[in-house]
Amino acid sequence: MPADRPVRLLLTLLTLIFLVHSAAAEAAVQDEPPAGEEAESGPLENPFPRAVKIPDGIMDGGAAWLNTSRPLSLEDLRGKVVLLDFWTYCCINCMHILPDLKYLEEKYADQLVVIGVHSAKFDNEKDSVAIREAMMRYEIRHPVVNDNEMLIWRKFGIRAWPTVALIDPEGRFCGSQSGEGHRELLDAVIGRLVDYHRQQGTLDETPVLFPMDADSAAPTPLRYPGKICLDQAGSRLFITDSNHNRIVVAGLDGKLQAVIGSGREGALDGSFAEAEFSRPQGTVLVGQTLYVADTENHLIRAVDLEQQQVATLAGTGKQGRPGMPPGDTLLQTALNSPWSIAHTNETLYIAMAGPHQVWSHKLGTQAIGVYAGSGREDVTNGPLPTSAFAQPSEIVVDAGGEFLYLVDSEGSAIRRVPLDPEGIVTTVAGTSELPRGQSLFAFGDQDGRGADARFQHPLGIAAEGDHLIVADSYNHKLRRISLESSVVTTWLGDGTAGDELEPLQFSEPGGLAVGNGILWVADTNNHRILKILTETDAAEVFEVEGLEPPRVVPRSQLPDPADILTVAAQQLAPTEAIEIEIQLQIPSGYKLNPDFPSTWSLFADSEQTLVGPEFLASRQQAEVTAGGQLRIRIPVMEQTGSATLILEASYGYCDSADAGLCRQATASWKIPFVFNEAAEPGSVVLKFPPPASPLVFDPGQ
Repeated sequence: MPADRPVRLLLTLLTLIFLVHSAAAEAAVQDEPPAGEEAESGPLENPFPRAVKIPDGIMDGGAAWLNTSRPLSLEDLRGKVVLLDFWTYCCINCMHILPDLKYLEEKYADQLVVIGVHSAKFDNEKDSVAIREAMMRYEIRHPVVNDNEMLIWRKFGIRAWPTVALIDPEGRFCGSQSGEGHRELLDAVIGRLVDYHRQQGTLDETPVLFPMDADSAAPTPLRYPGKICLDQAGSRLFITDSNHNRIVVAGLDGKLQAVIGSGREGALDGSFAEAEFSRPQGTVLVGQTLYVADTENHLIRAVDLEQQQVATLAGTGKQGRPGMPPGDTLLQTALNSPWSIAHTNETLYIAMAGPHQVWSHKLGTQAIGVYAGSGREDVTNGPLPTSAFAQPSEIVVDAGGEFLYLVDSEGSAIRRVPLDPEGIVTTVAGTSELPRGQSLFAFGDQDGRGADARFQHPLGIAAEGDHLIVADSYNHKLRRISLESSVVTTWLGDGTAGDELEPLQFSEPGGLAVGNGILWVADTNNHRILKILTETDAAEVFEVEGLEPPRVVPRSQLPDPADILTVAAQQLAPTEAIEIEIQLQIPSGYKLNPDFPSTWSLFADSEQTLVGPEFLASRQQAEVTAGGQLRIRIPVMEQTGSATLILEASYGYCDSADAGLCRQATASWKIPFVFNEAAEPGSVVLKFPPPASPLVFDPGQ
């Protein structure tokens, strides 16, 4: 018997128990009070009495760990509820559960640790650098292990993306659940675990802190630009600056014309300066209205360019589910990750990535719904209603107005959709009609005719004359397809991620637009737009003059009043800046770590003129002295009168043996400031309350 056979048998048993426990948990949720509330006084029952102790070292085998300074083990996290998220970054369903994970992380900030286990589908996704880019693009704030050989995946018996697995504070496996849409179930189950283990004294509620790769990323004018719309008549580009939650309007001469959106993530309608988006992707211009696929808001937005106003055209703001009937109006119909929009004959055609379909909307009507695709994730041809797509990601209309062309990113295929409702969906290049969804895994990097060609998760497409141009994103290339012969040839890119211009390199290029012999490329991971002459292949970076990253001040969110410490009024001599010193308290056996920035934020619950608005509700970094103090300097606008502000500060402390697992201490003070000519110059001195000590577990348990 192989040495690892007993472990595999145990893990097979664990997998079966996962399924039983998941079903039991789902049933139990119906009878449970809301998470965090007890139905009656007295001892609570263990919600998972049959949970099985996980073997040591089960998290070993990853190629790299991200968002943490060292590999983590489940033993490191004893006392915490742990949720493992098995994902791959191409997967739309994996993207859909990220808001659920964020919700749970915020609700159970002191009790829950989420660890992403990235088990790649595509070859490009096995690279740790590519995973790090995806994590920053999706703004993932928890540790992730690169399970590039799928070792951890197999140990846990995982069968689908995404799957989450739940571990209790004593290191025992409670259950797993695959698919999306399980926020309520997970919330209820985690709440039960928290209540039980808090009562048992086995819950560690000291916050943990991990170094975020995104915290060290330099700001850039564009952040992961997704798509480009070319307005040849108006000599301008519309660039979806996706991670800045805005659309940039630039002249073809590189001059900035407008910015649509404040940069704040949200769904607010209004003026260009007020409007909000959430990682928008495709746009299309119809007259003086720009239609926007507001992807993560699950909305279609309409931008009136003359009045400089943004309105919501379609969607409820909540993700639609496959099979949901359309509502009576556009605003009553739930959408699901609209990714790209095309227009012809007064009709919008929408690449709806979430349900793997193409939708349509006749402008001026209240109707919106499925145009093509059964909703099954696959690459199959046939009549519009029975055909199948796999995450359509960009859609364009051909010059003759007879067909739509789109990239099916998860199927690594290029599809043709007729505008004649009686027509047949076909596959131009890449595989289709393979049994049991095998087309979803038929990818590569190969030129050839039609079905002999291979792509790797293409995201962009443009039609120029008698050929198509494809952004073969995970191969970091541009490919050309002859519409007459279906022959695919590699055009530009050496197949490696990079930012060189000679020879030309890309890093996961996304959207394309072409016109007048110029191809515009959203070189997504390089945070840039490229301008390429199609006859000479000459390429240059398209710089938008005057474009800067947005300076977003988040909506004020005061700390919990119960946690705010009251400070006596501070008499200050007139000064240009308030100096504050905060004494830290580090538990025995821990130390400060420079990898974890100590930060502070100011809040005002009433009007004041003491400090500028740029210092309110925005996180700033504090200086840490060698003696263990935070030093904060707050510039003063007016040196008269008084004001009351709330100061929130935090710092991280790590075990002295290894900085891989760190805790976070946060405190808030309500401080009345009074300027007094008779006061002596000096600084305000505060002191952190002692942080709670982490639980210590017997290693033999």
